[in-house]
Amino acid sequence: MALWTEELPGIVMAGAGRLWTLLRALAAPCPALLPPRPPTAAMATLGQLHRLGRPRQPPPKLGPTAGRPQLKGVVLKTMIRKPKKPNSANRKCARVRLSTGKEVICFIPGEGHNLQEHNIVLVEGGRTQDLPGVKLKVVRGKYDCAHVQRKK
Repeated sequence: MALWTEELPGIVMAGAGRLWTLLRALAAPCPALLPPRPPTAAMATLGQLHRLGRPRQPPPKLGPTAGRPQLKGVVLKTMIRKPKKPNSANRKCARVRLSTGKEVICFIPGEGHNLQEHNIVLVEGGRTQDLPGVKLKVVRGKYDCAHVQRKK
């Protein structure tokens, strides 16, 4: 198998930039023959690295539970919130102080609950679509929050 430079005997290759210019000129009538150009990232010069330091990637976005799957918290107050426009049923929520020290509003899923002030609850991420600003929900059946009662 011959290299493509051997197939073009009268042309001397002297750099990647000229190579692509030549290939573009040769494949101008038929762009489908041209291989895709490899992506090139702009490299920082030594002076820029010395002045600015190494480029840092931004830290990953953490959810409302600060990157943890669940958090424990203490119920401060239970409340009823009204949902957004097309819906009308009242939603049961609780204001909870998490173990990280943050105070958040959590949705209590299911019909009926036994939560009151000072109860310990487990909280997980999960947005309630029709409640603005409520991004956590209480895990039923863990710590002081009872399971949902079966219908009779």
